[in-house]
Amino acid sequence: MSTILYVCASPRGGRSHSRAVAEAFLEGYIQAHPADQIITLDLFTLDLPSFDGLRINAKYNILHGLSHNPDEKAAWKVVEEYIHDFKAADKYVLASPMWNFGIPYRLKHYFDIIVQPGYTFSFSPETGYQGLVTGKPIFLALARGGQYLEGAPAAAFDLQRPYLELILKFIGFTDIRSIVVEPTLAAGREVAQTRRQEGMARAREMGKDF
Repeated sequence: MSTILYVCASPRGGRSHSRAVAEAFLEGYIQAHPADQIITLDLFTLDLPSFDGLRINAKYNILHGLSHNPDEKAAWKVVEEYIHDFKAADKYVLASPMWNFGIPYRLKHYFDIIVQPGYTFSFSPETGYQGLVTGKPIFLALARGGQYLEGAPAAAFDLQRPYLELILKFIGFTDIRSIVVEPTLAAGREVAQTRRQEGMARAREMGKDF
């Protein structure tokens, strides 16, 4: 039995195009893998810990090879728990809209918690950076109000998909699959609903082979 971690980074509930596609993907997946488990992490209902004060001190102590005092150790334990829960999954699904050409602040916050040296990546002068979350697939359900087709002038404004692919590859992912729903605003409601339905249909089929 495998476990999927479903990370949802949209607060819009049923109106969210990225969530609709991600959940269609999961429907297809469960049809093909009924014994598997899905764990949902809704970043807009989760009380993510702040990453400042004791936690940032604890991180820099690790970077400089220093030990933690008791308060730093307790603060860092929360970070370790988030990382453990992330790495414990076998497969991943991530739903994210585009906000201001990038990703929602809650998703960036989550990455700032789990992307840590010695846990999700390593570094040595000989080999450079190495991702430590390896051999696991991830599906990205992405939505954006405009259209950012590859090769078009607007593509330069797409800081959503490139960032997600970069940070995921940095921590070790090589099997990154995705569906992008666009435009969800720029061409009107009818086009948005058509693209949503097309994305959901494709996602259900992709989920069966995940």
